[in-house]
Amino acid sequence: MVLGKVKSFIVSYDCLNDSNVPVFSSGDSVSGRVIIEVSGEIRVKSLKIHAKGFAKVRWTESRNAGSNTAYTQNYTEEVEYLNHRDILIGHERDDDNSEEGLTTIHSGRHEYAFSFELPQTPLATSFEGKHGSVRYWVKAELHRPWLLPMKTKKEFTVFEHIDINTPLLLSPQAGTKEKTLCCWFCTSGPISLSAKIERKGYTPGESIQIFAEIENCSSRMVVPKAAIYQTQTFFAKGKMKEIKQLVANIRGESLSSGKTETWNGKMLKIPPVSPSILDCSIIRVEYSLMVYVDIPGAMNLSLNLPLVIGTIPLHPFGSRTSSVSSQCSMTMSWLGLALPERPEAPPAYAEVVTEDQRQSCLDVSSGRENFDGPLFAYIQEFRFRPPPPYSEIDQHPDQATSTAEHRLDTCPSR
Repeated sequence: MVLGKVKSFIVSYDCLNDSNVPVFSSGDSVSGRVIIEVSGEIRVKSLKIHAKGFAKVRWTESRNAGSNTAYTQNYTEEVEYLNHRDILIGHERDDDNSEEGLTTIHSGRHEYAFSFELPQTPLATSFEGKHGSVRYWVKAELHRPWLLPMKTKKEFTVFEHIDINTPLLLSPQAGTKEKTLCCWFCTSGPISLSAKIERKGYTPGESIQIFAEIENCSSRMVVPKAAIYQTQTFFAKGKMKEIKQLVANIRGESLSSGKTETWNGKMLKIPPVSPSILDCSIIRVEYSLMVYVDIPGAMNLSLNLPLVIGTIPLHPFGSRTSSVSSQCSMTMSWLGLALPERPEAPPAYAEVVTEDQRQSCLDVSSGRENFDGPLFAYIQEFRFRPPPPYSEIDQHPDQATSTAEHRLDTCPSR
């Protein structure tokens, strides 16, 4: 019998979004199929899958141990987030080549479904950096007698969601700095910079509105600029490696001596970038907005405002100009629309307590002969006396005025 051949062997995912890209988050169910296309019949011992997810860091540094000796120090670290195995065909042991327990796959296309759940604990977002990465994948292995195993692997993306609709990420960020230039014995006027952005959290594709004021009292020509930077930090064996990359930038008009420039919401768009990674122990991805003044021949005057790039955008009903306080005030104003313009007068005493109820209370109280005395009489009189009629106009203005004057006359401060 002529054995068939495997024409294709791939892993395919059941995607959860319209873009047909396999993207998941912690707690999601990952499902898919292992697709095998064969010409003729093949005998299979087992078909296994192995799902794995991990963060890995690696870099090297050269060390000198003497005048003529040098060596390379390796720094590596790994954190595992997912490790799942399953058998789709056959059994666990496939080290023997016996004909017992083999499965026959006939000519054609065959699909074998798999499914597993990602851990409920927070996962690190998929990431590819210079000295480390966070990767998730499913590997399938096809074992046949007297042949080497066939292997195929396909990655999937994990996003650990960051919701920017939180008080911390909706709070404005602001700062002020000033610098005075010195040249030998001469001192020029200061260069001042003030900048503010409406919030700390953004998502890719949004534009940051920058409000800034730059005043140049020096004798030099300066240029105000702004830039978004991504900082990748890798940790291994107690050491740290940091990479800083420019993401996007803009510039303003050149300022001569004595000039001032104001940015009333200058826009800086965030390109498609990886979300912030803040919970991984060996890899951190952070962002910042640097508003600075480029000073020729001197150190720049810079102001760093921290950013968090999230995955859940700002809610459409939220304010895009401020923080939670503005949203709260908006909600309260909405509630105020349902209130009447003038408060309704409370009901009269006779409408609440009928004459029969009042009389029955008086009868019960009159039967309590043990409570004689002026104090009990005062309490009963206060309890059952009808309140005065409701009016927004003071019925006794002269009495209120005299009372107020009496209080002023007896004020200790006078």
